[in-house]
Amino acid sequence: MSKLRVPSQLNEETGLSVQVTPESAGWKYVGFEVIKLRAAQKLEQLTESNEVAVVVLSGIVSVKTNDAAWSSIGKRMSVFEKIPPYTVYVPAQDHIEVIAETEAELAFCKAPGRGSYEARLITPEDVGVELRGQGNTERLIHNILPESKEADSLLVVEVFTPDGHWSSYPPHRHDELDLPNQSLLEETYYHKLLPEHGFAIQRVYTDDRSLDETIVVQNNDVVLVPKGYHPVGAPPGYESYYLNVMAGPVRTWKFYNDKDHEWIFESWQATKQKEDQ
Repeated sequence: MSKLRVPSQLNEETGLSVQVTPESAGWKYVGFEVIKLRAAQKLEQLTESNEVAVVVLSGIVSVKTNDAAWSSIGKRMSVFEKIPPYTVYVPAQDHIEVIAETEAELAFCKAPGRGSYEARLITPEDVGVELRGQGNTERLIHNILPESKEADSLLVVEVFTPDGHWSSYPPHRHDELDLPNQSLLEETYYHKLLPEHGFAIQRVYTDDRSLDETIVVQNNDVVLVPKGYHPVGAPPGYESYYLNVMAGPVRTWKFYNDKDHEWIFESWQATKQKEDQ
């Protein structure tokens, strides 16, 4: 099995489904875990030196921090309802308490924090929604915590890729600190599939092919992207969802397209220019 694939292994007692730490990933910035709660189950965490975005993937929960509380948040019972999620942003050196009102699945997106911002609720109405790509690369984007919104390190986005489509495409990378051209961001992909027994394909590769892996992704897998290009393909009959968490030394998303496939992006621009004329 690829070292870049972290499969889900549900702990029935704690609800922990999958976990990535900087130590387990061999990098510096991104931490990620998914916890599945039974109705009425309670969860507590200390944020310590991290800021945390708690994304309510599905279900309804109540959340408290040291200075704030929100009751009955959550609007979708499945990510594939394609309603933007509720998210609670929690700064470093804070405390998180979650009580599930229904069965719920939560993603804890973590990166180094300085305590610059207060805990806050990000509602579905706060989430930017866009279509990206053209033709069989068109996909739906929910910008949960983009760089235009306050955070110390975290960038969080979710993507819905229709069956037979590709996303994170044309292949791009963000593994060099070369601003304003490119930023250095570690990234996790948390994958879901509809129907669940399907699969998707993710390739992670560098220009010199010192890293070149093609990963068969199953439902609830995490794929680590420490560097390189990282496109995703959804085969016919299976819809793909993934939640991306990114962080690095500078909080900005600047990427570089694979020059072998840059012509695809240029063709989109040419098509759009003709349509706008």
